[in-house]
Amino acid sequence: MRRNGTYKAHERKVPAYVFAQVLGSTMASGTLRLTFNGHQNFFAGTVPSGTELQCFVLEFIITFYLVFVISGVATDNRAIGELAGLAVGSTVLLNVMFAGPISGASMNPARTLGPAFVHNEYRGIWVYIAGPILGAVSGGLVYNLIRFTDKPLREITKSGSFLKASKSNSSI
Repeated sequence: MRRNGTYKAHERKVPAYVFAQVLGSTMASGTLRLTFNGHQNFFAGTVPSGTELQCFVLEFIITFYLVFVISGVATDNRAIGELAGLAVGSTVLLNVMFAGPISGASMNPARTLGPAFVHNEYRGIWVYIAGPILGAVSGGLVYNLIRFTDKPLREITKSGSFLKASKSNSSI
């Protein structure tokens, strides 16, 4: 991968971005705890229902898929932009359906760290830090490995976008 000024400028922003995510998650969890106190106060974070190894593998896989899909629809100029939200939302839905009962389907360390800080609940916390980080990095790297081609999408798929096809058919 090329390293130029653009990459370095983005790399400098990562710590502030991570801090902002964790701070936002902590404040949101704190707000919930203050709003719903007493018998309504419950831990809104994620803890493993299965073994920590099962949860680590699931968090890795679902975050890998999520970042892979996001990379495809958000960074590739050959993707159909109108379907990005549907693709990402469907991926999150499927991830939660399959991994939620076992791992809680965090897919983001900040989503787990905020409630953990507020409720002082750290069971299996490493799963929700290591799994999503490794899954996200792997998903991005794998997508970048397979996406680099000079061919336009039309040549790769041998067909045009159904959105473009439906627009041209409606004008006939």
